[in-house]
Amino acid sequence: MAKATSTLDWAVVRLGDDHNWWVAETSDPVRWDVDGLSIVDPRQLQHLIELVDQLRDYGFDQDTFESAFIPFRIDKDLGNGKVRLRRVKESLFDSEDKLFTLPDILDEENGPYADLLDHLTRCRVKMLNDLFKFESKLSVDEVEDEIREDQNSAFIQGKAVHTFEEVTAILDYMPAGYDADEEAPAKGIEDEGDDDLPELDEAEEEKLKNDESLKWDEEEEAKPDEEGAKKAKSDDDEDGDDDEEEKDEDEEDDEDGDEDEKPKRKTKSKR
Repeated sequence: MAKATSTLDWAVVRLGDDHNWWVAETSDPVRWDVDGLSIVDPRQLQHLIELVDQLRDYGFDQDTFESAFIPFRIDKDLGNGKVRLRRVKESLFDSEDKLFTLPDILDEENGPYADLLDHLTRCRVKMLNDLFKFESKLSVDEVEDEIREDQNSAFIQGKAVHTFEEVTAILDYMPAGYDADEEAPAKGIEDEGDDDLPELDEAEEEKLKNDESLKWDEEEEAKPDEEGAKKAKSDDDEDGDDDEEEKDEDEEDDEDGDEDEKPKRKTKSKR
């Protein structure tokens, strides 16, 4: 395979409308057909490296990954969304340079890139079977058939499948009904009513604490104050009644005093 790619020294790539990079020209136009030939950019390469890292415990072989790609470094910006790349000999995992990587697809059926896709699929299936309790174990054929069906739909629509999308379709694959963020089957809507009251996270609990309509304790504390105010008012009213009674008694005493002060009628004496 090294002889087949030895004459590929440089490539010109263009940025497509889909924000992916596609090969526009190569130093070896005889072996390399640039029609629909995609290339992975540095940002995408870093993401792939992060994804394959989770497969190391399930048989991932780093050499198989590196053999499947031809590394390039930016040589010159040609303008108009085009860049000239120069081939280099760098490790995809250890290089400090920002590398573009071209999949080695000279032999689409049995070449290094085809071997990588098969290798990643097997590792992914092994990991999923280890993390999830499927009713029946997931098989490599199932995954390949499902991914191939999606790719065929794209081809029918006249869309070329980018290398990055092809690889991530394997590394991100999850069977229908399962959540990639949890190591358990995703719960269906029909199962939601079977649970007890849901547990609240800190944000929801804090929100409930600040809900004015739910502050029962404060209302209970306010009630004694209201009762005290009512009692105080009642006492004031009683004091007022006592004052009125004392006023009435004073008035009666005044009237009695007036009667005592009236002069007595003199009577004539008999002779």
